[in-house]
Amino acid sequence: MPQFVLLIYTDRALLDALPDGEADAMMRDCLAHADDMRRDGRLLDTQMLADPTTAKAVRIRNGRLTALDGPYAETKEVLGGFNLIEAADMEEALRIAAEFPWARTGCVEVRAVADVGAVRERVGAPAAPAAP
Repeated sequence: MPQFVLLIYTDRALLDALPDGEADAMMRDCLAHADDMRRDGRLLDTQMLADPTTAKAVRIRNGRLTALDGPYAETKEVLGGFNLIEAADMEEALRIAAEFPWARTGCVEVRAVADVGAVRERVGAPAAPAAP
C-alpha cells in the first residue's frame, strides 16, 4: 500500500489564542486518533519535533559550511512533527490528514513517499544494508 507523510505545521499565534486547556484537549484527541490509526495498521510512525528555537540550519555554499540558529523560516507556521501513514491513494491520505486537529491551527501537508530503492537503482547506488 502506498505511504504518505503528513507534515504537521502549527501557527503558535493561533495555538496561543485558544481558550485555556483547548490545545491540550486537541493533543489528547490527536494522540487518541493516532492510537486508533496504529491499531488499524495505518499509522507506521509519528514524531513531534522540538521547539523551532532549538533548530539549526546547515548549508554549504562554495565549499563553506554555515550553521544558523533557528527559527530560520520567515513563516508563521513551523514544522511541528510528522506522521507516516499507509493509504490507498492521495484522496484517502487527504481524508486522514483532515482528521488531525492541527489542520485548524496550522496546516497538514500530505506528501507521497518516494521509493528510495528505485532511486538507488536509477542512480546506480548499491542496495541499502539491512537493518541490524
